[in-house]
Amino acid sequence: MAKMIFLSLPVSDLARSTAFYQAIGAEKNAQFSDDTASCMVLSDTIHVMLMTHDKYRQFTSKKIADAKNTSQVLICISADSRDAVDETIAKAQAAGGAPDPSPVDEYDFMYGRSFEDPDGHLWGVNWMDFAAATAAQSSTAGA
Repeated sequence: MAKMIFLSLPVSDLARSTAFYQAIGAEKNAQFSDDTASCMVLSDTIHVMLMTHDKYRQFTSKKIADAKNTSQVLICISADSRDAVDETIAKAQAAGGAPDPSPVDEYDFMYGRSFEDPDGHLWGVNWMDFAAATAAQSSTAGA
């Protein structure tokens, strides 16, 4: 069985954040959602739990960081093509996210951009040609 990842993100406006993630292609799993949390399915193996601050506080006594002013984690997801990277960023921007808060990664074997969700959480979206990346790594290893 493939490993799954479940990210929990504190959000200031659950309805706004749910709509944002739906706009970039996530599906809301109603079975694990209520008025305090939305389970957003990005893929069969990636789920994002958007939680109100009160709900998030049930899992930690630590102070909730303001992701617009501090950074604790950078989240990166893969895309099937360079065009898919650009499409995701365009969807994020149209839904109220900030495009490209980080520098664009552009190499022969990899292309990546980023967006910031309405709460300031940073997401990278990357496409990689693994065969070309392996070839590039092999050619530099023997140098």
